[in-house]
Amino acid sequence: MVSIEFLFTSLIVVLIPGTGVLYTVSTGLFLGKRASLFAALGCTLGILPSLLASVLGLAAIFHTSALLFQAVKYLGAAYLLYLAWMMWRSSSPLVLDKDQTQSKNSSIAFRGFIINILNPKLSIFFLAYLPQFISPESEQPLLGMLLLGGVFMLMTFGVFTVYGFVSSIFSELLVHSKKVSTVIQKIFAGSFAALGLKLAFSERG
Repeated sequence: MVSIEFLFTSLIVVLIPGTGVLYTVSTGLFLGKRASLFAALGCTLGILPSLLASVLGLAAIFHTSALLFQAVKYLGAAYLLYLAWMMWRSSSPLVLDKDQTQSKNSSIAFRGFIINILNPKLSIFFLAYLPQFISPESEQPLLGMLLLGGVFMLMTFGVFTVYGFVSSIFSELLVHSKKVSTVIQKIFAGSFAALGLKLAFSERG
């Protein structure tokens, strides 16, 4: 049973800006509404492996294995820094990198997927978060966690889509000001770099 408490708490968690929100917003701002939809989809699907890992108990490996946690963490940080560098060095406003305008929607979704799948803290988060909303008397706790995880993913997709659509509204304004769009592009690049460094120096918790 999905409780009101779970829905409210999850909504707050999803609304908090992170790498997925930043990626979706920047995609909507620089590439438009349709692209932001695929960015939101990719980020949401990137949650699935972490969710399944937590339900199956595999997330505990990240919590106990320092080597595995560090390996995935640094891969994720490196990817965020790569996105930051490509965005920073781009001479063309309104694109994430020079090839972005030629990429298919699947490529945009794939980037969002990679951003979340390379964040080992997601698995640990679900491992600690979902069981709190499972009744001790539950006869099928695994199914309960899967249900809650599915609801969390739907909420993520919905909120991210709204973020992306709202940001895409301002894309038309940026087209008319190359200077403003370039400045905003640099700000997003710096934000990706900051999140990458934050992930690199994060602990398992």
